[in-house]
Amino acid sequence: MTNTSRTPKNHDSDDDNARAGGRPSTMEVLREARAQFTELTGLAAESVSSFERTEDGWTLQIEVLELARVPDTMSLLASYEVDLATDGELTGYRRVRRYERGRADARTGGRA
Repeated sequence: MTNTSRTPKNHDSDDDNARAGGRPSTMEVLREARAQFTELTGLAAESVSSFERTEDGWTLQIEVLELARVPDTMSLLASYEVDLATDGELTGYRRVRRYERGRADARTGGRA
């Protein structure tokens, strides 16, 4: 009997070209950014809500739990804008928004 299972291939040519050129892949940049941010601030990233490649590297929005409360829907979260160099090194960060977990954002689309 022949094994016909296949491993899915990643067809992201940008990531393939980046690795071939020595640059980190997008996922490597995101993982490293979260780790660097956590090490610097002591705040664990809950998620990366947005990211984009810029002329100087990368800009990310990272969501973190700043203050746990009971019930959890009253916990305070914050959005941080994180800047990275092209090699993935964190070059700066700033808190751009603080909000309760259970509260919907009144803004529609765009950056916080």
